[in-house]
Amino acid sequence: MAATHRVPARVNDRRLYILAAILFPLIVLLGFARTYYLKLFFHTPDLPNRVVHLHGIVMTAWVLLFIAQVSLAKRRTKVHQRLGYLGGALAVLVVIVGVWAALHAAARGGNLGHPPLPFLVIPLGDAFIFSTLIGLALYFRRNPPVHKRLMLLAAINLLTPAIARIPLSFIAHGGALAFFALTDVCLLACVAFDTFKHRRLHPVFLWGTIFIVALQPLRIWLSHTDIWIRFAAALVRLVQ
Repeated sequence: MAATHRVPARVNDRRLYILAAILFPLIVLLGFARTYYLKLFFHTPDLPNRVVHLHGIVMTAWVLLFIAQVSLAKRRTKVHQRLGYLGGALAVLVVIVGVWAALHAAARGGNLGHPPLPFLVIPLGDAFIFSTLIGLALYFRRNPPVHKRLMLLAAINLLTPAIARIPLSFIAHGGALAFFALTDVCLLACVAFDTFKHRRLHPVFLWGTIFIVALQPLRIWLSHTDIWIRFAAALVRLVQ
């Protein structure tokens, strides 16, 4: 009886994570095609510095590793586990280079047309969420149901910068509310799929969703406070 119930759960999980491994890079490509991946075809300005190019390389490597890990998780478990060490090191680079690139963007005068210091709370918040989820995922690496859900949450959180750059007018005019809302749609779709298949809401998805969503309005509110502006200005001075 127990074995009969576990098999379909694994099959259903496989479908969810394969779908994520397909849509994740497509959304990233859609968001960054004009300014990075296909910039030669769009004749967009050159990258402002090497930090931005390094950020693009590191993030692309993370997306490719995510795809590889999903494909290896079921049939090549040992390889999946060994690549996990590489993933841990790469995750550290994602955070460090991401923060570094965000500070340089703020020092240049902003990102996506938003005021630089208030907007800095968005990428730094994403880095905090990502590092928290990845840290927990590595800690629970021997607990597959927990580990894979934490990794999926971390991947969804990384979609926000790509979604913010998708060339649609309602995203450009909607600002943080628009790209946060679309990120939440991706998040809730995965949670709903998993909950429907397993007939219960997994605690990782419950608390992970609360964690990600709750920090969105908190960041919007914090971005307009004097405390944040002074803190952000001090950070930006480190790269000037």
